[in-house]
Amino acid sequence: METLTFRPAAHTDIPALVALVTSAYRGDVSKQGWTTEADMLDGQRIDPEVLRRDIERPHSRIIIAERDGLLLACAHVAEEDGAGYFGMFSVRPTLQGGGVGKALLAEAERVAREEWKLPAMRMTVIDIRDELIAFYERRGYVRTGIKKPFPYGDERYGIPKRDDLRFEVLEKPFVGVPA
Repeated sequence: METLTFRPAAHTDIPALVALVTSAYRGDVSKQGWTTEADMLDGQRIDPEVLRRDIERPHSRIIIAERDGLLLACAHVAEEDGAGYFGMFSVRPTLQGGGVGKALLAEAERVAREEWKLPAMRMTVIDIRDELIAFYERRGYVRTGIKKPFPYGDERYGIPKRDDLRFEVLEKPFVGVPA
C-alpha cells in the first residue's frame, strides 16, 4: 500500500467530507462497501453545520486520510466525558476492507491516547450492526451494554426505515494511560 497521510480537516474540506460520508453510508454507492446503512436509513448522514462546529471546537478533530492528496477516509475524534469519542468513520466504499480504515482508527486512537492523554475511546454503533460491532471487537472494543435511543425525528441523522434502531456504546481502554 502506498503511503497514507493524515491531517486535520479544514473548512474548505466540508463539501468533500459530506460527499465521502454520504457515499459510505447512504444510497446505492454505499452498497459497494460493507458499512452501508442504506437498508436502515435514508437522507443525510452528516450535517455540514455540525461538521463545521466539530472542526472548530477544542479537543475535536476531523481526521482526513489521504494518499497522494486524494481523500480516502475520515473520522471524528473528540474528548467527551473524560474519554475519546470516535465517530463519522467513513472510507470510500471501493476501498473498504483494504486497511485504510484500520490505519485511520489507529491514528484516531493515537490522538486520544498520546496527544490528549485520555484513558479510553468510546463510540456508539447501531446495535443491530453485528458485522460492524465484530470489526470493532477485533480491535479491542467491548460492548458496554449501555444503550442510547436513536434520534427519531431529527433528520440531521437520517430518515429511519425501521422503528427498532438504537445505539450501543462500545469502549476500548488504553493500556498504560491512567483512568
